[in-house]
Amino acid sequence: MRSSAIARRYAKALILIGKENGQAETYRDELDRIISLLDGERMLEQAVSNPLYNTASRRNVLQAVLEKLDLSKVINSFLLLLFDKGRITYLRDVSTHYNKLADEQKGIVRADLISATKLSSESFEQIRNSLSKMTGKEVVLEAQEDPSLIGGVVTRIGDLVLDGSIKTQLQNMRESLKRGEKRV
Repeated sequence: MRSSAIARRYAKALILIGKENGQAETYRDELDRIISLLDGERMLEQAVSNPLYNTASRRNVLQAVLEKLDLSKVINSFLLLLFDKGRITYLRDVSTHYNKLADEQKGIVRADLISATKLSSESFEQIRNSLSKMTGKEVVLEAQEDPSLIGGVVTRIGDLVLDGSIKTQLQNMRESLKRGEKRV
């Protein structure tokens, strides 16, 4: 089984528990705290996940860290389960999938907005509101700049790409001219 499928399965199990007991957002926050800790302390991640170290010692390190973090019992048990099943290395992927599922549960969709220049806050909000109406969900936009677009914007919502960039329009015109098509 691929790592992404494994991570998705664990994330689904945890989100179901979170839905059931109303703690889905708490679990998201706790997973984010753990990931932030691991990002900041690479040696800790190695101490917990490197199979060259003794399994009992690695588990003791994980338990000591969990005690210091003061996490919920469910997350403590979940992390120890991941460790015991040899899946602790999938924790980042589990967290990513969990965040997507938690967003879906709340009716939130995340999107990327790429523009040639920095957009005004008014333009940004207009685009966000339009995307919210289109999807029927609350849209959280991440803005980026890419001067190679020349002008316009490109928006990605999951697999859907809405490309209104000048660069793409020019490329399409070039292809049309190569094929000898007339534009009206």
